[in-house]
Amino acid sequence: MSLQYVLEILPSLFQGAGMTLELFFLTLIGALPLGIIFSLGLVSKIKPLKWILELYVWLMRGTPLLLQLIFVFYGLPIVGIVFQRFDAALIAFILNYAAYFAEIFRGGLQSIDEGQYEGARVLGLSYWQTVRKIVIPQVVKIVIPSIGNEVVNLVKDSSLVYVIGLGDLLRAGNVATSRDVTLVPLLLVGVIYLLMVGICTYILHKVEQRYSYYK
Repeated sequence: MSLQYVLEILPSLFQGAGMTLELFFLTLIGALPLGIIFSLGLVSKIKPLKWILELYVWLMRGTPLLLQLIFVFYGLPIVGIVFQRFDAALIAFILNYAAYFAEIFRGGLQSIDEGQYEGARVLGLSYWQTVRKIVIPQVVKIVIPSIGNEVVNLVKDSSLVYVIGLGDLLRAGNVATSRDVTLVPLLLVGVIYLLMVGICTYILHKVEQRYSYYK
């Protein structure tokens, strides 16, 4: 492994990492709010809404993300719904991770004692004020470790977009490996993934410390 060769391929790897990070952040921005909204529906007393969301979560969690990605990009055009590669990847990732986040937040919501809702009603708070000011802060503390696991998984799952031809980090490494017949690019890809996971883990640890006052 020569330093000159490493410096030659790093720009293409960093460009691929940029797309990976873009998909990562946009997925979180879309999936986290959806997960919270869906979790409220999962614990609601509106039966049809609850059944629809339960079916959605079952489908998203019961089928591979890779299959969902292929279905959105290659399957939907059969019925006339066509997305660009990045848009297809983003839609598949958001829908998939929103289902996981919904289940995580649902578990957090159901862990809150019913007495807290009753106490809030006695104080004259509306349902949404209760959720926003009393329930959500506690739920966030409860679900942070589980959310953290999914965030780390998202970093690694982003490599699946390789199958629809997006120029992510893994694809950049594979192209360089095939062209130069060396495993050095893949080793560097592994190092970059480890760095991204390490940074995410550090940030999540700080977030857990930030909410430790709810203990």
